[in-house]
Amino acid sequence: MCNAATRIALLAATLLATACASTSVKLTPEPPASPCQGASEQVSALVLWAPRWRPEQKDVALREEAAQQGITRFFETSACFAHAEVKRVSPESVGQQVQIQRLVADAVSEPNRVLVVVVRELGPVVKVLSSSALVEGGTEVVLDISQYAIQEAGPQLAYSVRWQNGGPGVVKGVATLPADMEAALDAGLKPRRTQ
Repeated sequence: MCNAATRIALLAATLLATACASTSVKLTPEPPASPCQGASEQVSALVLWAPRWRPEQKDVALREEAAQQGITRFFETSACFAHAEVKRVSPESVGQQVQIQRLVADAVSEPNRVLVVVVRELGPVVKVLSSSALVEGGTEVVLDISQYAIQEAGPQLAYSVRWQNGGPGVVKGVATLPADMEAALDAGLKPRRTQ
């Protein structure tokens, strides 16, 4: 005879075994061009990233480390730019042309472009009893992306990326956050395939 705890464990194992994760990406507004489209040319970029968490955000240090790992790995391994220098900056400095010009002047190489990535959300999401499944979860990444030309004031391109991976029966922890950040950047920065 199974006790209640055993039945719950068996039910959870069954749900997890049948869980199917899917990925959705929403770009708002849909950008007319991708920042990565000029990557085949010898484009050098300064990538500035900053966190802008909600006030009650938990595990800030863990999320920032995961964001740094995912962002760095994306720009090291993708063909987005021929060269990219990644720097974490304060949230107050993003969007200020004077600060951006200072950071460009201090860059190791002379960048052709400046890409600003503001991380608003990076973490697991779990909803209990939200649908026919007992548990629905996954990971959500929300980014604000702006691209600046070196000599121009204001961004040439600005949009938000909402990347989600999960579904009914899916429970994810924090171990996948660097890879999730990398996948969100890939979906949000690379040229969109025409349908």
